[in-house]
Amino acid sequence: MKASKTIGVIIMVALGTFVATNAVAKDRTTGRGKGPVVYVESQGLFFDSIVVTDHLPFAGNFQELKPGEGPSGLATEFGPGDVGYLGGRWWVDGNMNGYMDDEDVYFLCPLLGPGRGSL
Repeated sequence: MKASKTIGVIIMVALGTFVATNAVAKDRTTGRGKGPVVYVESQGLFFDSIVVTDHLPFAGNFQELKPGEGPSGLATEFGPGDVGYLGGRWWVDGNMNGYMDDEDVYFLCPLLGPGRGSL
């Protein structure tokens, strides 16, 4: 029961982060996306995004998306043009155990280039 409460809290934090970054997306005057703004650590750039699906099955390769990190509230290591970028196939570590499993969240949300230096 304790694990499911933890997962629920993490999912609520992730959703809250998406709502906050969506508010930024609606108010910004640059960029093209209406989805969350994601900070790409390897490039030091912000990328707009578009949420294609809010859930994917736990199958295939995914890249970690870290809610609550980076200047935009969402961060990842690799972005468009980087070898480790997987085209917007994300996982959020819902149970905070450091690896992908059935208790995590998987979704598709491609980043839209070009990246920019500020929100």
